[in-house]
Amino acid sequence: MENKWNKLDRPLILASKSPRRKEILSCMGFSFTVKPPVIHNEESYISVSRIKDSVRELARAKARSVAEQSRHSLVLGSDTVVVIDNRVIGKPLNRNDARDMLQRLSGRVHMVYSGVALICAEINFERAATACSNVFFRTVSSWEINEYLTHDEYTDKAGAYAIQGRAMTFVDKINGCFYNVMGLPVTQTIDLFKAYSELLKGSV
Repeated sequence: MENKWNKLDRPLILASKSPRRKEILSCMGFSFTVKPPVIHNEESYISVSRIKDSVRELARAKARSVAEQSRHSLVLGSDTVVVIDNRVIGKPLNRNDARDMLQRLSGRVHMVYSGVALICAEINFERAATACSNVFFRTVSSWEINEYLTHDEYTDKAGAYAIQGRAMTFVDKINGCFYNVMGLPVTQTIDLFKAYSELLKGSV
C-alpha cells in the first residue's frame, strides 16, 4: 500500500501561531487547526554547543504542551533559530536591535536551524527531527537596511528578516531547504508524517 503521508486518520493541530508555518503546511496539502503552545522561558532550551538537539527538544516541548490537552489529535510543533559567530540570534527587541542583527549578517553566511516534532499522545507516537540551512547574505548597505526597517516585516522574525519577503534582496544563495529558513523544513516534516503512516500500516 502506498504511503499517503498527508492523508491522516485523526485531526492535525499546528502548535504554532506563525503564519509562515501555516502557509507551508497548507501548501503541503494538510487540513489543520492552530493552537499556540504554552512554553515558558524558551531561551532556556537553546544551547549553542548542542544546537541541533536543543532546537529539536524545544519543538518537541511545544508539541507536547498542546498534545497533552488534545490527546486524540496529531500535533506538529516547530522552532527556528539563527546562528552566527557561535551565537544564537533570536527575534529583535526593537528596530535598533533589528538593525544590529542585519548589520551582523551582512556579507556573511549564517545558519538557520529548525526543529520539528510530531506527537499523538493517545497512541504514544512521538518523532522529531532537525534541519539546517546555510544562508549567504550579500553585503547590504546601511540605506538598504534602514529602508527595510521602515516596514514591520522584521518584527517577530528570527534574525530580523523574512526571506520570503522584502529581505529576499539580501540573500545571495542558500545551501539547504528554503522553507526551513521560513520556519518549517519540508523534507523533515514529510519524514515525520511518513513515520506516522508506517505505524498505521503496521497496526492494520
